[in-house]
Amino acid sequence: MASSEVTPIFPLHTVLFPGGLLPLRIFEPRYIDMIRNCLRNNSQFGICLISDGEEVGGGATTTHDVGTLASIHDWHTRQDGLLGITVLGEQRINIEKAAQQPNRLITASVHPFDAEPAEAIPSEYMYLVDMCRDIIDQVSYRYLNMPKNYEDATWLGFRLAELLPMKLSQKQYFLQLTDPIVRLERLAALLKKLKLK
Repeated sequence: MASSEVTPIFPLHTVLFPGGLLPLRIFEPRYIDMIRNCLRNNSQFGICLISDGEEVGGGATTTHDVGTLASIHDWHTRQDGLLGITVLGEQRINIEKAAQQPNRLITASVHPFDAEPAEAIPSEYMYLVDMCRDIIDQVSYRYLNMPKNYEDATWLGFRLAELLPMKLSQKQYFLQLTDPIVRLERLAALLKKLKLK
């Protein structure tokens, strides 16, 4: 991992994967300020799954230690007058030394994960490629203009973990795995258990 940087953290009841798109509705002043600063400085913020606490309000929130850096892909004013943004998941991060600022925004020292090496899909998991294509065809509005890499085990594993119906704790587990082939193996086992294969 690279050296640490202090980064604003957006705790959510969702898991963002590298290469994934996530629409968000921004209304709390601390996050409006955060987004304004990110747009001004062309900077990123971290999205982390909440382990204890709520998304909204001033209560203390605890997150998982592994999250994903997010860059602002698009922004607009919604019909309800609130700020709407779509973020793109970049690299995974490990969170250390989180602190709450006076405006209640959480910042933390983060260490980016090293990128996983490109790995071909093993033949026994090729059926996962077809499954992923079918799912993305059904939600094509989200991925219409996004690059797709069905030949890469990391990309495939992240997209399946992002799109398949599973508990947030399971999605977090797949985010934290660092071996793309093991990720596909565990996804295949989960699909068998869910009788989706």
